[in-house]
Amino acid sequence: MTERGAHRESVPPEPRAEVCETHTAVVFFAGDRAYKLKKPVDLGFLDYTTVSARRSACEREVDLNRRFAPDVYPGLGEIRSPGAQAPEPLVVMRRMPADRRLSRLVREGAVVDDSLRTVARQLAAWHAQAPRGREVDEQGTRDALSARWEAGFAQVRPMTADGFAPEEVDEIERLVRRYLAGRKRLFDSRIERGRVVDGHGDLLAEDIFCLDDGPRILDCLEFDDHLRYVDGLDDAAFLAMDLEQLGAPEAAAYFLARYSEYSGDPAPSSLRHHYVAYRAFVRAKVSLIQARQGAPGAESAARRLVSAALRHLRTSAVCLTLVGGLPGSGKSTLSGALADRLGVTLLSSDRLRKELAGLPAEQSAAANYGEGLYTPEWTARTYTTLLERAAALLSSGESVVLDATWSDSGQREAALRAAEGVGADLVALHCHVPDDVSAARLSTRAVGTSDADLDIAQSMAAREAPWPEAVAVDTSGPLESAVAQALAAVRPWGTSQAAVFRRPYMEPD
Repeated sequence: MTERGAHRESVPPEPRAEVCETHTAVVFFAGDRAYKLKKPVDLGFLDYTTVSARRSACEREVDLNRRFAPDVYPGLGEIRSPGAQAPEPLVVMRRMPADRRLSRLVREGAVVDDSLRTVARQLAAWHAQAPRGREVDEQGTRDALSARWEAGFAQVRPMTADGFAPEEVDEIERLVRRYLAGRKRLFDSRIERGRVVDGHGDLLAEDIFCLDDGPRILDCLEFDDHLRYVDGLDDAAFLAMDLEQLGAPEAAAYFLARYSEYSGDPAPSSLRHHYVAYRAFVRAKVSLIQARQGAPGAESAARRLVSAALRHLRTSAVCLTLVGGLPGSGKSTLSGALADRLGVTLLSSDRLRKELAGLPAEQSAAANYGEGLYTPEWTARTYTTLLERAAALLSSGESVVLDATWSDSGQREAALRAAEGVGADLVALHCHVPDDVSAARLSTRAVGTSDADLDIAQSMAAREAPWPEAVAVDTSGPLESAVAQALAAVRPWGTSQAAVFRRPYMEPD
């Protein structure tokens, strides 16, 4: 073989010319370039029927995408057909290698943590400097999100009658409305903190390319600015949803965790799940429309997406869990373990009572039954404050476990009203053990946040009102057994991959 021939063989071949068509554009791939022509169509939500409209759309696409991948979008080009009055504008792009698509790498089982971490950093960096303002903020309100959900429901409902839409849609509607009804405070705080931005709007794994010198994020949403004005977490949730649908829930969780880290976003896990559910439902709606048109695989894809939306909405449901029982029943131990497993906030009446009195939580305030810090007035003040703090957390999207005796029916009714007032579910758990077990626990318990002894426990038992609404939990056995009973009551639909987005548990001081 000659040296010249050897040199020719070492030169990689040019990529083949290809054509890709969507409902709004035709993309030609030639050599190391890609050229996108806008179709002269009017789809209602966009109108490209004039050359000037197509030119403006091309210019807008280049400008917006340069925010994420400036070296991929050199600029505008144009072509002229014989007899055409004006040249046709097109977007000129650097051609990306198909084998480096994030979606393809994920399907092949490649390790993509480094790329996802960099995408999360780039997205958070853009969100930090992205345009903000009144028009942007308006799209981040609770009511704006509600309107987008309702528009989706209105489009899907007729398909339910046709037999295309899965039955779970009814539960999705109920869960969405309940979550949004009590969360205005959460969405207002997101706007106040500048979390609503001019983002990407269409972050799909198919449009991310993992190159040796870092990922390139392409094809942001350009035809409607309002659809790009989103909560930054909503923007990130799009890719998390897509990664889940590609069969990589761990990658989805990893990406959202890194985005939260780089953006310094303290959002509750319920909001992450809600946004992932929203993105899944939007994709499901598109798949349902395609299914009606006879597209192969569209109906099964829609069912998967609807199931994903429902799974995340169930996990996002804000819940107030009352864990009650007499002294020595194990309620505080179960409360802590349950809050830890769920990744939610724990509030304790024993700790709060002493906080209100200006005492350290571990300092003894022992007194006879109904005296000292345990008069009816002190108890009423403690429970009122406990529910006020819980309501504030619930309205901000945080689920709460309340550790108290809950022996008074009036206090339980107040808890139910507090939960209903902020659109939260209420689950009541009543801990119980045989008398000899509680007596043994109380006789050997060290000084701590609770001041109750055996005499006080017996006095309380004589006055405890029936609690038929509560789920009885036997805490006389292993702690894990009691936790399993409690989890079955709090999450009757079971655990799921959605639970990987939980926030770490932190008990308040």
